Amino acid sequence: MDWLHALILGIIQGLAEYLPISSSGHLEIFKDILGMKMDGAESLEFDLVLHVATVLSTIVVLWREFVPLITSFFGWRRDSNFYYVWKILLSCVPILVVGLIFKDKIDALFEGNLLIVGIALIATAALLSFTYFSRTEPALRSGDKSIAKKGHDITWLDAFIIGCAQAVAVIPGLSRSGSTIATGILLGDRRDKLAQFSFFMVIIPILGEALLSVKDILGGEAIDTVAQAGIAETTASVGLFQLLIGFVAAFVVGCIACRWMINLVKKGKLIWFAVYCACAGTLCIVWNLCH
Repeated sequence: MDWLHALILGIIQGLAEYLPISSSGHLEIFKDILGMKMDGAESLEFDLVLHVATVLSTIVVLWREFVPLITSFFGWRRDSNFYYVWKILLSCVPILVVGLIFKDKIDALFEGNLLIVGIALIATAALLSFTYFSRTEPALRSGDKSIAKKGHDITWLDAFIIGCAQAVAVIPGLSRSGSTIATGILLGDRRDKLAQFSFFMVIIPILGEALLSVKDILGGEAIDTVAQAGIAETTASVGLFQLLIGFVAAFVVGCIACRWMINLVKKGKLIWFAVYCACAGTLCIVWNLCH
């Protein structure tokens, strides 16, 4: 991997982590377009850095909302912020189960498979389109901007259902943010709070996966994977400069995309991403069939 590849993938991760277009799906697409053949250790190390960068961008952008949550939770204040954090923890249960039991199988099955990525992108487009033509969307299209503040606060059941949507979205091409936000809209949750909840709820799974990845790297599992693949190097790692380029790109673009997505959810303009996902999904399927 050279610095340009790292920059491109960092930008893609920063954008696609927040916009409803699937970061994992787009990383697979651009790796294929760029002709990148990353072994298990390189992919593990680089993806870890990109995901940590987007977590940091979430915390930076939503700092004013994040600090009160942490203060209430660890201070055991039992106020609305305290229970909000517990709802976030509840939403993480489904993806925790899926990650612990099926992660390796999912990675092995879907990695580099653009046909599945294309189908999943089209499924994302269908979900966003369905959401657009239901619930509060007609009112938003008519110009009623106050509708973004209508609806109910996220309930315990809503948090769990949204968490299930996040767990399903481990499939590359099925957007995590798109799935969770669309699910919340269909449940009637307040739009002005929904994107924020969606971005907060991914922090724990990403950090958890990062810790597991660090354990794998330090424990030598990644190196064993390389050795089994017949690669001569005793270690496989992306250069420090490339890691830094990818991290900075994902962080900076992530900060911009996070704020942008929050405003888009309030304004109800997700339909344009449905159009994009449908086109991108179709191109992925055609590309796969032609190669």
